[in-house]
Amino acid sequence: MNDTMFSRRRLLGAGAALGGLSALSLAGCATSASGPSIGRVVVVGGGFGGATAARYLKMWGGNVDVTLVERNASFVSCPISNLVLGGYKQIGDITRGYDGLKAMGVKVVQGEVTAIDAAGKKVKLADGSTLAYDRLIVSPGIDFMTEAVAGLGTPAAQAKFLHSWKAGPQTVALRQQIESMRDGGVMAIAIPKAPYRCPPGPYERACMIASYLKQAKPKSKLLVLDANPEITSKKGLFEKAFKQHYDGILEYRPNAELKEVDAGTGTAKLEFEDVKADVLNVIPPQRAADLAKSSGLVNVNNRWVGVNWLTMESTAMPGVHVLGDATFPAPTMPKSGHMANQQAKVAAAAVIQLLKGEAVNATPVVMNTCYSFVTAKDVVHVASVHQYDAGQKTFLPVKGAGGVSAAANQVEGRYALSWADNIWGDMLG
Repeated sequence: MNDTMFSRRRLLGAGAALGGLSALSLAGCATSASGPSIGRVVVVGGGFGGATAARYLKMWGGNVDVTLVERNASFVSCPISNLVLGGYKQIGDITRGYDGLKAMGVKVVQGEVTAIDAAGKKVKLADGSTLAYDRLIVSPGIDFMTEAVAGLGTPAAQAKFLHSWKAGPQTVALRQQIESMRDGGVMAIAIPKAPYRCPPGPYERACMIASYLKQAKPKSKLLVLDANPEITSKKGLFEKAFKQHYDGILEYRPNAELKEVDAGTGTAKLEFEDVKADVLNVIPPQRAADLAKSSGLVNVNNRWVGVNWLTMESTAMPGVHVLGDATFPAPTMPKSGHMANQQAKVAAAAVIQLLKGEAVNATPVVMNTCYSFVTAKDVVHVASVHQYDAGQKTFLPVKGAGGVSAAANQVEGRYALSWADNIWGDMLG
């Protein structure tokens, strides 16, 4: 690959979940489904990472025995969920089932893995049953460090100050809170210090909620309380959107780290001031999910899982491959659904090769495209390409590849919705 700038259309075509660059470089490992199984793979978590891994293990491996364990009956997408908060989509629009995976031969088990026995090569489920594996893929996502915000640890506070950072019931509940707020009320969004899932997500959320308030509750105000010193992704584009579309409604405050919440008064306490809000959306600091932590997979900063980027195998637990937001990222690599999808393909290809006793691909490439709605129709994007570097044993950004939108536009709005449909199809069939 050279350093020539990729066009937006080429990035979209290569990365919009129709295989991506990683698929182009890895698809040679595909095998026939004939013959005995070459091994049992259990995949934990049916999101962007896990569902993609399960599907590509069957597509490329053919005769791999694949079991996917997911606690929920359906997949609900975090990307596009901010449109639900703005009233432009319904929760059903971002919900998909697992029938496509079942039709491919993936065994889908609705349940929750509570423990990993790496020595015995089996996982334990909440109902007491166990599943044996030859290789394990874990895509557990994130959980929240509620202890980092005083007062947020109680059930009452968590019920009042919703995060809605895992799409599903909390998305619907936060939308209801916004709709119920009086015209002239104050809503606040508290953003944690990076790293967190989906860097541009909070700023897109602010735009979608401000868009709704502008139409339905024009006397209201939205405060964006950002613990970071500046907008962490697409800064200039979001600053322009805040000013152009939401001036007088949306107020952005950097270096405004949430220290404490008071569920009784609805107060957010910062270092130098208290903020009273009718609706307070608290996005807490994040770490790898509870399963990763309790199983001993977390080994970086007491928050994240270190991996061998050639195979996505855990550096703490042999035979266990970890994907997505739970991992400690490579340089400039975002925690995003698209990146989890790409990592899943690296892992699926590597696992097939390892089960066959053959060498894994030594030069994987992954990419990311992330779209953000700044109005109901206008969208901006950021894209990047990452090439594995054997010397540094990690993925490094490809110079000159990717970039951000020149300006928000409605054409990218259509691209964004197509991206969502494509990647949901890519992971779920």
